[in-house]
This record gives sequence, C-alpha cells and structure tokens, in this order.
Amino acid sequence: MGPRLRKAVLVVHVLSSVGWFGSVGAFLALALVGLLSEDRQLVAAVYVGARLVTWWVIVPLGFLALVSGVIQSLGTQWGLVRHYWVLIKLVLTTGSLVLLLVHLRVIDSTAEHRMGAAAVHGADEFDAMRLQLVVDSAAALVVLIVATLLSILKPRGQTPFGQPRLADAENARAG
Repeated sequence: MGPRLRKAVLVVHVLSSVGWFGSVGAFLALALVGLLSEDRQLVAAVYVGARLVTWWVIVPLGFLALVSGVIQSLGTQWGLVRHYWVLIKLVLTTGSLVLLLVHLRVIDSTAEHRMGAAAVHGADEFDAMRLQLVVDSAAALVVLIVATLLSILKPRGQTPFGQPRLADAENARAG
C-alpha cells in the first residue's frame, strides 16, 4: 500500500474509532438518564434516541473501525497477526461488535417498551434491561479505551506468526 493510501486509511480508522468511542459515550449518557429519570416522557424519548444512535451511528462506525483497522494492519509492518497488540485489538473489536449485535435486541426492546409497543415486559424485566444498557455501554467504553491504549503504547511482543523463522534468518545471513 502506498503512503497516500496508507495515510487515507489511517485517517478513516482514527476518525471512525474516535466517532465510535464518542457515540458509545453519548449512548451511556442516554442510558444513565433513562435509568435515573422519573419523567416518563423523557425516558421514552431517551430510549428511542438511544436506539437511533445505536443503529445509525454506533453500528456503522464500529464496522468501519474494524474494516479500516484490518486494511491498515495489512498495509503496514505491524501486520494483522504478527504482533500481540494488533491481534488483541482485533479480538477486542470483533468481540465488541458481536456483543453489540447480540444486545441490539435489548436496545430495541427497551425503546419499544417505552413507546408502549411492547407491554410484554414487566417492570422488573424493564428495570433490568435499563441497568444492562448502562453496564454494557460502560464496559464498551473500557474496551475502547484499552484498544486505544494498545494503539498508542504498542507493547512489545510478537506472535509466532511475526517471529522470523530459523530458516528465514539463516537464508538472510547467507544471502
């Protein structure tokens, strides 16, 4: 990958990652208001807004961050599976997106419950879903902070795929 393309992909990756982090932070703020407020109209609006933020901002930015990160890693010396910090970021990002997709049902159910469309949830179940949204979004922020720290600190350590093979090293010395 040429330097211009590599920089363009890096810009997309950084912007999508920062956007993902910010939108999860906004979601956490909405979830806290939804959990703590006693104003039924405000709570209903909060969960509808949280649903929109999730589907239209968090999900697309998360996937864009993943795809641009994979492209970026394949186009640099870091590689996708050569260094532990890159591999850990890949696992964290992929795992976060899978968990997000699994929890979309909770987000949708909470919004529908507050709009009166899903009266099947009892008060206790609804309260548990509200708390779950706060805990899940706070945990997602922690994971995104860890991924950011890995990107900045780049701890040493190569995976077996990144370590030079003995034959490669001998060929390089003989060549």
